[in-house]
Amino acid sequence: MASIRSFLFVPASRVDRFEKALDTEADAVIIDLEDAVAIDAKAVARDALCDWLEEQSAEDETLLKRIWVRINPLNSPWGHDDMDALSEFQLGGWVVPKAENTYDVEQVVTLKPKRTQLALLIETAVGLAHARLLSTLDGVDRLMFGTLDFQLDLDMKCDPLETQLNAFRAELTLASRLAGLEAPVDGVTPSTTDTQLLEQSVQQARAYGFGAKLCIHPRQVAGVNRGFMPSADEHDWAQRVIEANKKHQGAAFSVDGKMVDAPVIALAEQIIQQFQRD
Repeated sequence: MASIRSFLFVPASRVDRFEKALDTEADAVIIDLEDAVAIDAKAVARDALCDWLEEQSAEDETLLKRIWVRINPLNSPWGHDDMDALSEFQLGGWVVPKAENTYDVEQVVTLKPKRTQLALLIETAVGLAHARLLSTLDGVDRLMFGTLDFQLDLDMKCDPLETQLNAFRAELTLASRLAGLEAPVDGVTPSTTDTQLLEQSVQQARAYGFGAKLCIHPRQVAGVNRGFMPSADEHDWAQRVIEANKKHQGAAFSVDGKMVDAPVIALAEQIIQQFQRD
């Protein structure tokens, strides 16, 4: 299965938007029971979501693999009820908000279906401090960066591109790599109309080793998917590296005036593989 590049949020309280979100090119859709749902609507939204999932299970069970759900925090009045209700569905994944401690994560791992993936949203200073430990827990598949809550927790004032968060992005990439997880997922870009900012944000995330991004509007999906794919120029360079390597039979050589050795060849092969993704 191809790696997920785009995760599109949709409120759990808006059942009418579920299929619209699935009709986009988003690699995964996150139905949100947490921040997007008012406190007095939590139980109703959960029940409506489960009814809808029940219908989808009867019609097309494969569709559920593309659906993720962000549950409420376990220390809230709704987190455990969310897990109990969702445990019967084989979804693509669960997202745990404000992940900070091993006890909560281990509880989620115990209750979720085995084939359902688990992503931890790192949204606080404590969560970031424990990211290397949390990423090693059995059952954890991916880290996500909750950039907006993280800025709030640390009382940070960031520029539109959030360059002040890049040191923390690097830490999440390192934690993911050390634990053998997929590349982490970058946070949302609040502006839904600034395509240039979105493009720059994806380029920045990719430069820091991230492999996907959270989206809050369908119009962001295409730019995110495109941004996490190699460009035509990168693909052209990679092909020239591979062709030149055939001639040099493993010895170091030069392409575009730059030395090419084993790590560069491996990068070229990775780019070609990503470019050929369906």
